[in-house]
Amino acid sequence: MSKVEKIVIPDLGDFEEAEIVEVLVSEGDTLKAGDPLLTLETEKAAVDVPSPFSGTIHTLFVKKGSKSKAGDKICEISSDGKTVAEAQQKQKQPKEESIKQEPTEELLTETQFEGVEQDTDFINKSFKGVHASPSVRKLARELGVDLTLITGTGMKGRVKDEDLKVYVKSILSSKRSHQQASIPEVPEIDYGSFGEIEVVPLSRIKKISGPRLHASWLNIPHVTQHDEADINEIEQIRLNTKKEAAQQGIRLTLLSYIIKSACKVLMEFPEFNSSIKPNEDSLTIKKYINIGFATDTPQGLLVPVIKNADQKDILTIATELSELSESAREKKIKLEDLQGGTFTISSLGGFGGTGFTPIINAPEVAILGVSRAQVKPVFLNGQFLPRLILPFSLSYDHRVADGVAGIRFTSRLKALLEDPETLLDSMDE
Repeated sequence: MSKVEKIVIPDLGDFEEAEIVEVLVSEGDTLKAGDPLLTLETEKAAVDVPSPFSGTIHTLFVKKGSKSKAGDKICEISSDGKTVAEAQQKQKQPKEESIKQEPTEELLTETQFEGVEQDTDFINKSFKGVHASPSVRKLARELGVDLTLITGTGMKGRVKDEDLKVYVKSILSSKRSHQQASIPEVPEIDYGSFGEIEVVPLSRIKKISGPRLHASWLNIPHVTQHDEADINEIEQIRLNTKKEAAQQGIRLTLLSYIIKSACKVLMEFPEFNSSIKPNEDSLTIKKYINIGFATDTPQGLLVPVIKNADQKDILTIATELSELSESAREKKIKLEDLQGGTFTISSLGGFGGTGFTPIINAPEVAILGVSRAQVKPVFLNGQFLPRLILPFSLSYDHRVADGVAGIRFTSRLKALLEDPETLLDSMDE
């Protein structure tokens, strides 16, 4: 025969009251002894209050967000006589065995979970609609786990601590299996055994960009096309305009002309200004041209973006190049200035080199690499003449463009750089 039992807020220790941050039951719910009724939060901790009896909730007296003191009524329950002590005794032995079997994986750190692909937009949200205690929510945020992806085994689908750990372990196991199946691991070597070493942590930017570059290299079939352009004439135009630009406070570099030339080519070959759909059966052609340019900063490489670069003149592009580069180096760049790129240019001309293979900035499908221009003898009109030659490289996604398309792109870019009048005329159209 059932008996109506009153359940109250337990002793709160050093605290006079606590906030009810979550009510986990409703009137009419059937519980087992030990099932959580609500979650209390004090300044130091968040705890679940379990039901000391099994039975059915008859009347509920508490609301989420209210303050409660020890002795305040939580609910009345039609009890069948079973208590939490009996339930705990029944579960005690299996739990002890489980702890003994898995002592090394009981705690999962953020480092262990690093690299698992998750959508992290939820981190700043409140896991709306998910039943879980604050302690579980806190651990999920620290590990970067979306609780909405976990099937809770608690009452009413409540996500328990064990559910979170099982989910993380399954992800880690899947990740290790995938790595083993796809790429052989690089052997770990004790370099200290050969001499003195120093371990230097990677910067935050490198930690973020490294996995992205790795993913791009693994997932995109790169092809790189190399070419050279005689930039004698365009360099002379730049030098003639440089003084005028300086008077306006503008630092005019060759990169401004390269960006403008790239925009012209992208308009003629729009497949290089696209992204491939995940199912690889179609392309998203962008009707706008936003040029990203790699910028070296003390913290690592950043790629600011000049929006609608095809609609801007050389001096405007030069101004934005300077402003965005300075903001990036001073850690003042806005997030929106790093987003929306459709094509990237990596210019190493200021540092040196005769050529390199740039890695595509996915989900873009192409990237232009520019090296240092050098004076070389070129045979013209029956004689060798000193000419300023610019080497450049185009890496592109072979699923999107074949070799012929790549050659057409680089050849057109070469033609524009070697014939600045055509480039400048196109700006006046």
